[in-house]
Amino acid sequence: MKRAANEVTEPQDAEARRRIPPVICYPVDTLPRPDLASYQAARDGWEKVDEVVVPPREARCFHVPAGSFFRIVSIEGPQVGDLNLWAAEDINERFFSGKTRALHGTHLSTGDQLWSCLPYLRPMATITHDTLDWYGFDGFGGSVHDVIGTRCDPYTHKLLSGDEYHHCCHSNLTRALADRLGKPKLEVEPAVHDVLNVFMCTGFTRDTGQYFMKASPVRPGDYLEFFAEIDLLGALSACPGGDCSAEHSSDVAVCHPLLVEVYRPKAPPAGWTSPTRNGYSRRHED
Repeated sequence: MKRAANEVTEPQDAEARRRIPPVICYPVDTLPRPDLASYQAARDGWEKVDEVVVPPREARCFHVPAGSFFRIVSIEGPQVGDLNLWAAEDINERFFSGKTRALHGTHLSTGDQLWSCLPYLRPMATITHDTLDWYGFDGFGGSVHDVIGTRCDPYTHKLLSGDEYHHCCHSNLTRALADRLGKPKLEVEPAVHDVLNVFMCTGFTRDTGQYFMKASPVRPGDYLEFFAEIDLLGALSACPGGDCSAEHSSDVAVCHPLLVEVYRPKAPPAGWTSPTRNGYSRRHED
């Protein structure tokens, strides 16, 4: 949080400094963009090949082959989900929420892509449909599907409350990944990473710049749909905050399951090829 303005003396040119126009850090004019029309055409005649129900306050893993689609669906009531993605053949390559935020903004929707971490830095998935597109940004500056929150975790919970709670999304994702890979939780925990907060409605307060959450607008039947650009291993946690209207990391909030559906198209989108890993030489020369 910024300190109160009256704790320091403003310089005479304070307003002039504030009026300096901003510059976009990462102009994306040269960024290759997905052909959404061909992606949407590939949905015709697709076949559902798998589905996974994620119980409330738990997480489950799922696999999506490159060239397939998957949906995260609200099925019973308003519920937020925390999504992790890894390259199926190498979990060292994982979703990079920070770079995704820098390229696309604080909240994602149709046409935005989920990028992998360095040194790989390639699109892992493309959002192809969002039934909450209509929400936009509300009067509080809030919107849905953010890449600014880090996932609720038991370490912060312990820090702030002094209690231990084992159904935070971080713990849920850790257990799910350990079960999927057949490895100890402590071994896989470092692979759990910052998330896409699916259906979560968030923003920053105008006065203190603090991260806030509010009741998600999601309702049964709403979904967020993705196209897998590479072979993906995913994990989704049905957050213990439910719709995040009051609190998270507790057993107080009303929570609901989420559904993951995987669809195989008859043929890949026209002209599509799976992206290769980033071409930087990695010489890091002086």
